Amino acid sequence: MAVEFECRTRLAMGVQEAFDRSRSIDAHTASMSASRERAVAGVTSGLIGLGQEVTWRAWHFGMPIRMTSRITQMEPPTSFVDEQVRGPFASFSHEHRFAPDPDGGTMMTDHVRFTAPLGIAGRAAEFVVGPYLRRLIERRNAYLRDGAEL
Repeated sequence: MAVEFECRTRLAMGVQEAFDRSRSIDAHTASMSASRERAVAGVTSGLIGLGQEVTWRAWHFGMPIRMTSRITQMEPPTSFVDEQVRGPFASFSHEHRFAPDPDGGTMMTDHVRFTAPLGIAGRAAEFVVGPYLRRLIERRNAYLRDGAEL
Protein backbone atom coordinates (compact mmCIF):
# COMPACT_ATOMS: atom_id res chain seq x y z
CA MET A 1 0.00 0.00 0.00
CA ALA A 2 1.42 3.37 -1.02
CA VAL A 3 1.34 6.20 1.49
CA GLU A 4 1.76 9.87 0.52
CA PHE A 5 1.97 13.11 2.44
CA GLU A 6 3.08 16.69 1.89
CA CYS A 7 4.75 19.20 4.22
CA ARG A 8 4.93 22.92 3.47
CA THR A 9 7.43 25.17 5.27
CA ARG A 10 8.06 28.89 4.87
CA LEU A 11 11.74 29.81 4.94
CA ALA A 12 13.03 33.36 5.43
CA MET A 13 15.63 33.04 2.67
CA GLY A 14 15.83 33.06 -1.09
CA VAL A 15 14.97 30.08 -3.27
CA GLN A 16 18.62 29.28 -4.11
CA GLU A 17 19.67 29.23 -0.44
CA ALA A 18 16.68 27.04 0.50
CA PHE A 19 17.50 24.67 -2.39
CA ASP A 20 21.14 24.39 -1.27
CA ARG A 21 20.30 23.91 2.41
CA SER A 22 17.96 21.07 1.49
CA ARG A 23 20.74 19.35 -0.47
CA SER A 24 23.25 19.72 2.37
CA ILE A 25 24.36 16.39 3.81
CA ASP A 26 25.78 18.23 6.84
CA ALA A 27 22.49 20.05 7.60
CA HIS A 28 20.55 16.80 7.24
CA THR A 29 22.91 14.98 9.61
CA ALA A 30 22.66 17.78 12.19
CA SER A 31 18.85 17.87 11.95
CA MET A 32 18.62 14.10 12.52
CA SER A 33 21.00 13.85 15.48
CA ALA A 34 18.23 12.41 17.69
CA SER A 35 18.14 9.29 15.52
CA ARG A 36 21.96 9.20 15.22
CA GLU A 37 21.64 9.50 11.46
CA ARG A 38 24.89 9.85 9.58
CA ALA A 39 26.14 9.54 6.02
CA VAL A 40 28.39 6.48 5.75
CA ALA A 41 28.95 6.08 1.98
CA GLY A 42 28.64 8.02 -1.26
CA VAL A 43 28.42 11.78 -0.73
CA THR A 44 29.07 12.13 3.01
CA SER A 45 29.37 15.93 3.32
CA GLY A 46 28.64 19.09 1.37
CA LEU A 47 25.93 19.37 -1.28
CA ILE A 48 24.59 16.32 -3.10
CA GLY A 49 23.91 16.62 -6.84
CA LEU A 50 22.13 14.93 -9.70
CA GLY A 51 22.95 11.23 -10.05
CA GLN A 52 24.84 11.12 -6.75
CA GLU A 53 24.07 8.73 -3.91
CA VAL A 54 24.30 8.83 -0.13
CA THR A 55 23.98 5.91 2.26
CA TRP A 56 22.49 6.82 5.64
CA ARG A 57 22.79 4.82 8.84
CA ALA A 58 20.36 5.66 11.64
CA TRP A 59 18.34 4.24 14.48
CA HIS A 60 14.57 4.16 14.00
CA PHE A 61 12.02 2.14 15.95
CA GLY A 62 14.85 0.90 18.17
CA MET A 63 16.85 -0.74 15.39
CA PRO A 64 19.65 0.22 13.01
CA ILE A 65 18.53 1.14 9.50
CA ARG A 66 20.63 1.63 6.34
CA MET A 67 19.19 3.39 3.33
CA THR A 68 20.85 4.49 0.11
CA SER A 69 19.22 7.33 -1.83
CA ARG A 70 20.04 8.75 -5.26
CA ILE A 71 19.17 12.19 -6.63
CA THR A 72 17.17 11.15 -9.69
CA GLN A 73 15.85 14.53 -10.86
CA MET A 74 17.08 18.07 -10.39
CA GLU A 75 15.91 21.45 -11.71
CA PRO A 76 18.04 24.04 -9.86
CA PRO A 77 16.92 25.94 -7.88
CA THR A 78 13.25 24.89 -7.96
CA SER A 79 13.21 21.13 -7.33
CA PHE A 80 14.97 17.84 -6.85
CA VAL A 81 13.91 14.26 -6.13
CA ASP A 82 15.68 11.65 -4.05
CA GLU A 83 14.68 8.00 -4.28
CA GLN A 84 15.69 4.93 -2.30
CA VAL A 85 17.88 2.56 -4.31
CA ARG A 86 18.58 0.22 -1.36
CA GLY A 87 16.93 0.07 2.01
CA PRO A 88 13.95 -0.93 4.09
CA PHE A 89 11.12 0.41 1.90
CA ALA A 90 9.57 -1.41 -1.04
CA SER A 91 9.77 2.07 -2.66
CA PHE A 92 10.50 5.58 -1.39
CA SER A 93 10.46 8.92 -3.24
CA HIS A 94 10.90 12.43 -1.80
CA GLU A 95 10.26 15.42 -4.04
CA HIS A 96 11.57 18.79 -2.80
CA ARG A 97 10.06 21.94 -4.40
CA PHE A 98 11.00 25.58 -3.81
CA ALA A 99 9.05 28.66 -4.88
CA PRO A 100 9.14 32.32 -3.96
CA ASP A 101 6.64 33.01 -1.18
CA PRO A 102 4.38 36.02 -1.88
CA ASP A 103 4.97 37.12 1.75
CA GLY A 104 8.75 36.99 1.25
CA GLY A 105 11.27 34.20 1.42
CA THR A 106 10.61 30.73 0.04
CA MET A 107 7.84 28.17 0.30
CA MET A 108 9.43 24.73 0.54
CA THR A 109 7.16 21.77 -0.24
CA ASP A 110 8.14 18.17 0.49
CA HIS A 111 6.09 15.46 -1.20
CA VAL A 112 6.85 11.98 0.14
CA ARG A 113 5.50 8.75 -1.32
CA PHE A 114 6.47 5.31 -0.05
CA THR A 115 5.37 1.72 -0.12
CA ALA A 116 5.42 -0.01 3.24
CA PRO A 117 8.71 -1.28 4.58
CA LEU A 118 9.12 -4.97 3.96
CA GLY A 119 7.03 -7.02 6.34
CA ILE A 120 4.82 -4.14 7.52
CA ALA A 121 1.14 -4.36 6.64
CA GLY A 122 -0.56 -1.48 4.81
CA ARG A 123 -2.50 -0.09 7.77
CA ALA A 124 0.59 -0.10 9.99
CA ALA A 125 2.45 1.86 7.31
CA GLU A 126 -0.39 4.33 7.08
CA PHE A 127 -0.87 4.84 10.82
CA VAL A 128 2.65 4.32 12.20
CA VAL A 129 5.39 4.76 9.59
CA GLY A 130 3.68 7.62 7.70
CA PRO A 131 3.25 9.89 10.75
CA TYR A 132 6.75 9.00 11.95
CA LEU A 133 8.28 10.02 8.61
CA ARG A 134 6.21 13.23 8.59
CA ARG A 135 7.65 14.16 12.00
CA LEU A 136 11.20 13.49 10.71
CA ILE A 137 10.59 15.76 7.69
CA GLU A 138 9.09 18.45 9.95
CA ARG A 139 12.13 18.23 12.26
CA ARG A 140 14.51 18.62 9.31
CA ASN A 141 12.49 21.53 7.97
CA ALA A 142 12.45 23.30 11.33
CA TYR A 143 16.22 22.95 11.44
CA LEU A 144 16.53 24.44 7.94
CA ARG A 145 14.09 27.23 8.82
CA ASP A 146 15.82 28.13 12.08
CA GLY A 147 19.27 28.72 10.66
CA ALA A 148 21.11 25.65 9.47
CA GLU A 149 24.62 26.47 8.34
CA LEU A 150 25.91 25.15 5.03
